[in-house]
Amino acid sequence: MLNFDLCTPTEVFFGRGRENEVGGIIARRGYKKPLICYGGGSARRTGLLGRVEASLEAAGLEYAELGGTQANPTAEFASYTARFAREQGCDMLLAVGGGSVIDSAKMAAYCVETGWEPWDITMKRVKPAGRVGVGVILTIAATGSETSNSAVLTHEGLKRGFSSQLNRPDFAIMNPELTFSLPPYQTACGIVDILMHTMERYMCTNGDNELVDNISEGLCRAVISAGRRAMAEPEDYEARATLMYAGSLSHNGLTGAGRECGLWAHKLEHEMSGLDPKIAHGAGLAVVWPAYLRFFANRGAGQGRLLRYAVNIWNVEPDFEHPGRVIDAGIEATKAYFSSLGMPGTLAELGLDEKDIAVMADKCTSGGAVTYPSIVPMGRAEAEEIFRLCAG
Repeated sequence: MLNFDLCTPTEVFFGRGRENEVGGIIARRGYKKPLICYGGGSARRTGLLGRVEASLEAAGLEYAELGGTQANPTAEFASYTARFAREQGCDMLLAVGGGSVIDSAKMAAYCVETGWEPWDITMKRVKPAGRVGVGVILTIAATGSETSNSAVLTHEGLKRGFSSQLNRPDFAIMNPELTFSLPPYQTACGIVDILMHTMERYMCTNGDNELVDNISEGLCRAVISAGRRAMAEPEDYEARATLMYAGSLSHNGLTGAGRECGLWAHKLEHEMSGLDPKIAHGAGLAVVWPAYLRFFANRGAGQGRLLRYAVNIWNVEPDFEHPGRVIDAGIEATKAYFSSLGMPGTLAELGLDEKDIAVMADKCTSGGAVTYPSIVPMGRAEAEEIFRLCAG
């Protein structure tokens, strides 16, 4: 097990009805006027915003509201959010939604007092030393952004992430009931994203971390099972609770502790949804991940990891005389599960084609200038090879 740092300061309030406590939670932290950030109209239609407003008012808090955060949030909207919060005199941002709303609020929070631009922070042109407060009421189990140190924005076709301990929200309210009304496609995309955050780290270059290996395998098996149940019965509370909590655990640093490298499926997918913002992040990952595994299998790389992945996560029967068959079965089990969720399997199903492959490979590696460390280092040629495998 390698040396590691792990700090997860976000205070989590988990369970039924916890959103009704938000006013007291904010007041106890000394904030005076939150800006409620949200996406579309579902937060209002479901009554969630009304409950949040009632809780804030009961705690004697003023508040402002700003809707309109889009999927694959833009740097421009994060900048607008910061200006709006400053104009309204808000001292914290309350993100009500999923990863897009949370990431946009995280990046805006740096800019409320400084007047900086979120994209300058994302691209590391300036280094923030602080931010206004950030709280979360989670409505989608997916990205894990409610407790993670990362945030992702899109600007002019580039989708890029920024990681910092300051990105971790002050608190996260997590009521699995808030996910009952999600469309099946959103639920499925979330399931894939949760699995990917763990599986990417699982495919590490050091195999001497049995504790985290077992944690990761257990998390994946639980998500696979809960995902099936949630898709079949959307109001299965225990299934939804498993997915919501797993989303946080998969991306708060736990499943990467003591590990080196991993795979870069998220980086590859960012080029897909950066090229076309209508592509849901989880859907893109469902296309990338099996192709990425096939890339390694074709090269005979990472065989021990791929075998363990197949046997311990997908329950493939071991076959010591034919390890290639076991690896193939693990990859096919992955594809079959994603398909059972209604996820796409090829670039064409995402609306992408041959001409997009070179563009995405270029963007992913900054025109070939960047090579990412992994079991097989990923430069431009490797990225293009993986994208071609995504074509089916």
